Amino acid sequence: MTDLTSDTSSARSTDNAAGVAKVAELIKGFRFAMLTSTSADGKLVARPMTVQDVEFDGDLWFIVAKDSHEIAEITADPVVNVSFASNDTWVSVSGVAEQVDDDAKVKELWNTAVGAWFPNGPEDPNVTLIKFISDGAEYWDTPGGRVATVFSLVKSKVTGTAFDGGENEKVEL
Repeated sequence: MTDLTSDTSSARSTDNAAGVAKVAELIKGFRFAMLTSTSADGKLVARPMTVQDVEFDGDLWFIVAKDSHEIAEITADPVVNVSFASNDTWVSVSGVAEQVDDDAKVKELWNTAVGAWFPNGPEDPNVTLIKFISDGAEYWDTPGGRVATVFSLVKSKVTGTAFDGGENEKVEL
């Protein structure tokens, strides 16, 4: 399998409004993301997180425990990455994260799935928010999914041309 991250220099940059719209379109179907932060010993750690705010405008919201590793890590180093992946779409979003204590926002974002982690509801004193503020993104989109990807791979092998992995763009947010 080819490492999609090995050559990001070929990615084109796109303007802000169109870029935000494209990233929003690509991640709207994702319920889960991987949040990568830096641990106390300097290692990168990625954890699955449920995306709470589906209308991407450059920010993402996550409901977490105040005493979680995520809160400790973003307090020490707020620079994080949020990534999304499927069979035909990959999105990597860079930015900073901060803890936000906002009862009204917690209630706005609350859903029954969150209750599995916080059975005492949104009033649980250990509930807090992570607000992720993006500053850039890169995406790879292969419309047509797996069939189109396999076709492009076979075509490149038969014709001796480089694999066209679909659309790859860098977006300043």
